[in-house]
Amino acid sequence: MKIGIIGAGNIGLELARKLSKAGHAIKLANSRGPESLADVVKDTDIKAATGEDAGKDADVVILSLPFNRNLAAAELLKHTPATAIIIDTSNYYPARDGHIDEVDAGEPETLWVSKRIRRPLLKAWNALLSSTLREAGLQPSESGRIAIPIAGDDVVAKDVLASLVSETGFDSVDAGTLGESWRFQPGAPAYCTELTRNELEIALASAVKGRVPANRDAIMKVFTDGPGPSSRRDLVQLNRTMSL
Repeated sequence: MKIGIIGAGNIGLELARKLSKAGHAIKLANSRGPESLADVVKDTDIKAATGEDAGKDADVVILSLPFNRNLAAAELLKHTPATAIIIDTSNYYPARDGHIDEVDAGEPETLWVSKRIRRPLLKAWNALLSSTLREAGLQPSESGRIAIPIAGDDVVAKDVLASLVSETGFDSVDAGTLGESWRFQPGAPAYCTELTRNELEIALASAVKGRVPANRDAIMKVFTDGPGPSSRRDLVQLNRTMSL
């Protein structure tokens, strides 16, 4: 498939590498222009592109942007085919993104973005650490494979997404519609806790909507009050402990 990835941070870049190795035609864009990606795409089949060009003729577009920059995606997607599947990997952190009244009041993050850019979105790859994405992928036949949640309103598009998730090394669990995607936002038991498929299904079902933002803010306070954990193992344990 032709896949455009807008955003070349830790998640976007790793997705580009993994999906390119899986045989997809990848265009990767960032806010600084294709020239700034020359070293990143060197000796790979990934093509550096502008944000506008990344979505042209794409079958799938992955938005891997900081949450507060997602609204700019509406302009970047102007030339993206109406049939393209668009996936959001972002997470809302008020301390970084500024407070958004509707999201603070409980509207699921990606649903809020979808309404504003007037394109249907799916949500995936937001609920794992970049180090997990980079280091922990396994083949479908291997035991202990980590699962990640996905959400969206288009069943066919979610089947395509599940296949892409598998190609990046992870199982997927359908968490429901985009309106249910709060179940794996920051502070939820399913967020960055490295669970198997069965464990993830339990975590998604156990999420309590009213607790999720408070858990998120309590976890962030650990880092504002001090250096906080830095290893993948310790970050996962922190999320498991404080997201109940």
